[in-house]
Amino acid sequence: MKFILGTKTGMTQVFDEDGVCRAATVLKVEPAKVSQVRTTEKDGYDAVQLATGEQKEQRVNKAHKGHFGGAVSTVREFRARKGYDETTDGHDVGAELDVSMFAPGDAITVSAVSKGKGFQGVVKRHGFKGGRRTHGQKHSEREPGSIGQTGINRVLKGMRMAGRMGADTVTVKGLKVLQVNKEENILVVSGAVPGRKGTLVEVFETPA
Repeated sequence: MKFILGTKTGMTQVFDEDGVCRAATVLKVEPAKVSQVRTTEKDGYDAVQLATGEQKEQRVNKAHKGHFGGAVSTVREFRARKGYDETTDGHDVGAELDVSMFAPGDAITVSAVSKGKGFQGVVKRHGFKGGRRTHGQKHSEREPGSIGQTGINRVLKGMRMAGRMGADTVTVKGLKVLQVNKEENILVVSGAVPGRKGTLVEVFETPA
């Protein structure tokens, strides 16, 4: 299984080999090092731990430096997924993974934290239509309307109401690698990727 960590730098347009213009997201991929390999016998599950980025040494303790071999800023684990090849195969502690492990045309899945939009009403958060602008409506065009139940006399759990929106972990499937720039460690993928510019993105291959 192939996987890597990247940072979203923005979106652009890319012409594929057929001359079709496609929307694309540019990911900056910093080389990552395998810091630990977890196994079912020892840890109860199979996973590979990746460490990347740099951190000021005064911000980390000795245990951190000893485990990761330095002051790293980002650590993520990639667990074995159903339908994939063995995640831990070919990944030894100390091995470095970079953008060269992917090739144009590879089917991938990405996961990242979406943009946080704060406290939002039901029209923006759930797509409610809202009230009409006639028949006595004054300041209630975007209100949710009645939420009560006749006879039950309570609000049912799961009722769609106003609340915090965004800042959720979102996984997008069905994407493809359009370009791979090994010199600048850039990965260009098709379509949109969750999150703002600078968001950490997990990229892993999709099984055939």
